Amino acid sequence: MNLSDSQTAAPVLRRVSAMEAVLGHLRGAIERGEYAIGDKLPSEAELCRTLEVSRSVLREALRALQTMGLTVSRTGKGTFVVAGAVEDPTFGDYTADDLLEVRRHVEIPVAGYAARRRTPDNLDRLAHLLDRMDRETDTTAWVAMDTLFHLTVAEAAQNPVFRRVIEEIRDALARQSAFLNELGGRREQSNREHRAIVEALLDGSDHDAEEAMAHHLDRVETTLTDIVRPTRTDTPTEGAPEA
Repeated sequence: MNLSDSQTAAPVLRRVSAMEAVLGHLRGAIERGEYAIGDKLPSEAELCRTLEVSRSVLREALRALQTMGLTVSRTGKGTFVVAGAVEDPTFGDYTADDLLEVRRHVEIPVAGYAARRRTPDNLDRLAHLLDRMDRETDTTAWVAMDTLFHLTVAEAAQNPVFRRVIEEIRDALARQSAFLNELGGRREQSNREHRAIVEALLDGSDHDAEEAMAHHLDRVETTLTDIVRPTRTDTPTEGAPEA
């Protein structure tokens, strides 16, 4: 079964990667009950043969299943199904809902404070970071800069407590960013939203900065919802790389 050739009759809305195709196949099998709660998934070797993908692609998909809360990996034993449907993805120690709730209460007002208190050095660092993110093609590097962006905005608010809060959730932010980037194609959209935030900081408008950050978090929530409760079928990338 070659997943890069599956679902070709579906409407073309967004071309997906080999990993997304594998994830969609396994997630669908779990949600249809083909793998029941408590069942062990086939071995990596067997899945690679059946789905005709590389081990690296398969492992990315298995990690995403675990983040979604559908499976758990047990060292030396394999991957087991623990839920029949996606409820709330977990990023590190925090669920997506808990993380987003805190981000709204912290990062939106932080953006307002940053607009009033930012220094030329803060603005220079943010502008340089935006330029690097626009040019970056490596997902891991971009995710690291994404979390650094939010930390730098907190620093611009000139309150060390804000910075400490963002530091506390930094790992969760990185995991969420990687999840959204891989499954939701968020990178270019995030870059535009980040630039709008920085433009508001440059203008010194606390209202615009808060609005820009709120919009950014709204888009994060929308993408998460689309992933957790998809309402459409995407078209896999033809000849998607398998390594």
